[in-house]
Amino acid sequence: MNPAAAVTSRIASIDMMRGLVIVLMMLDHVRERFYMHVRTGDPIYDTIEPDLFFTRLLTHLCAPVFIALAGVSAWLYANPSPGTYRSPSGFLFKRGMVIILIEMIGYYLVWATMFPTYMFLQVLFAIGACMVALSAACRLPRWAIGLLGFTIVFGHNLLTPIDIAPGEPFYVIWAILHDRGDLATIGPLTIQLSYPVLPWFGVICLGYFAGPLFSSTMQPSARQRALVFIGVAALAVLFVLRGFNIYGETLPWTVQDTVTRTVMDFANYTKYPPSLDYFLLTLGIGSLGLAWFDTFRGQNVITRALNQFGSVPMFVYMVHLFILLAVYTAALAIFGPNHGDRFGLPNVGSLWVGAVILTLIMLTIAKAFSAYKHREKKRKPWLSYF
Repeated sequence: MNPAAAVTSRIASIDMMRGLVIVLMMLDHVRERFYMHVRTGDPIYDTIEPDLFFTRLLTHLCAPVFIALAGVSAWLYANPSPGTYRSPSGFLFKRGMVIILIEMIGYYLVWATMFPTYMFLQVLFAIGACMVALSAACRLPRWAIGLLGFTIVFGHNLLTPIDIAPGEPFYVIWAILHDRGDLATIGPLTIQLSYPVLPWFGVICLGYFAGPLFSSTMQPSARQRALVFIGVAALAVLFVLRGFNIYGETLPWTVQDTVTRTVMDFANYTKYPPSLDYFLLTLGIGSLGLAWFDTFRGQNVITRALNQFGSVPMFVYMVHLFILLAVYTAALAIFGPNHGDRFGLPNVGSLWVGAVILTLIMLTIAKAFSAYKHREKKRKPWLSYF
């Protein structure tokens, strides 16, 4: 198979959507490196300026959409076209463990200069753990996986009142499943988990259940109608549940002194662990985005760029973090700290400028690696992990 054929065999709408969340992720990581002197909180603080609030809210799309697409990809792996069913269990287990290992080593190295005594288990740990769990769950009928995912996503908010303190029985298990916190201390190193796994497992199950929408036997128009229906339904349920403060978010919203502040209060959802309202917003928008990208039958400069990022997401994830580390270290050495002991950018607009520059740099690197990956992956299977 030649490289061109390998590229065109991919589903363009999935790569474009995955590429978009990678770009938004880079924006969020520029914020984490260069704007941490203004904390955003979880839920987002209502005292920060609207430009930072909506920038942070926009980047909320990243993790839910990416993990849902991981579930879709698992179904597509299990049901190749053309071909017969193949169990994805071994593939998911190995990939999940490798991703967890990358998180523990790579992410620690990225932040070791700033937090040398902490190992943060973040989104890659959640993705890897969800893949490992799905490697067992995928033995169930697809309808059962969908029901499991739906039950977790819609029901896990009922678990919020459960509070297990450090040192109590089952604390570590509960912290991994639903309440983030410190898991263990090994010598001077504290292991802290930021992404409780249970809600995200529900999302990957829903993604797996939705996999047949992207089958080669599905007509594009039917897929687009289904995705639009899912997106609109999710947002409609959100507006009812959130509008009347019924269920799905711990903190109720109220009318504020301005329209903008009222919208901010209404759209302010918990991410750690993710609330139902957070999922309804992000997955609803993600479903509509997939439907829109699916209508593209040609390529332009933007869709080509998104495809490049979406075809090598793990590579882009790791490389851009080390680029940001190098740039931040250089800026701190050249200009010195200007916010306590940190160097920070002056405003939110500069974050967007920095994200655009980083995106352009990473696009050139991603193009080169994508071509190498598709040319060599038959001889070098390890490339599939990137």
